[in-house]
Amino acid sequence: MRAAPVASPLLLRSVPLFSLLPGAQLVLLASVLLRKAYPKKSAVVVAGDPADALHIVISGRLKVIMSDKEGREVILAILDQGDFFGEMGLIDQAPRSATVVTIEPCELLTITRTDFTKCLRKNFDLTMNVIRGLVRRLREADKKIGSLALMDVYGRVARLLLEMAETVDGQKVVTGKLPKQQIAKMIGATREMVTRVMKELEASGHIEVRAHQILLRDSLALTK
Repeated sequence: MRAAPVASPLLLRSVPLFSLLPGAQLVLLASVLLRKAYPKKSAVVVAGDPADALHIVISGRLKVIMSDKEGREVILAILDQGDFFGEMGLIDQAPRSATVVTIEPCELLTITRTDFTKCLRKNFDLTMNVIRGLVRRLREADKKIGSLALMDVYGRVARLLLEMAETVDGQKVVTGKLPKQQIAKMIGATREMVTRVMKELEASGHIEVRAHQILLRDSLALTK
């Protein structure tokens, strides 16, 4: 992994977490943030380790996972450009609660616990952005718990696809590679069941699977 000693204020302005900070504070942050490149399948943080830094995604995707002693893995979230992680341990000083691994080559900004705490004390907007991020994750966790308890696998797959989709030329599309094993780990099902559901959703016209792309039809929302 490579580390650059300074991040540019212009880059920080494009990060949602820092977008409301005044110029002087962006300059100050730029002097304490590290910009690091991580190759594919790198563990950025590991569950149980001390929480010593906050990480912000500049590019690439990562997965947040928890696993048991048998090595069975559950994917809690997929992180993309602009997302951040590691703030909970900095706030409650508890060890890392999950492991974060790169899905593809990534670039991250990293700020230490000491500098992060100083920034929170000095800037209300930054503190509120962090709080909003925590609330968003809590709501997402509530939705996931509810879907696991109340929805069948068809509903879980449909909801996941709709949540991961972006609108391109008026069409809801899931872009990038989304392996069935990854879907299974995110919704608490087997890969075989996900494969069967995806085939049936495609056969019934709810989705269209292309190379590295899944097109979602409006009827998919009715399957949730």
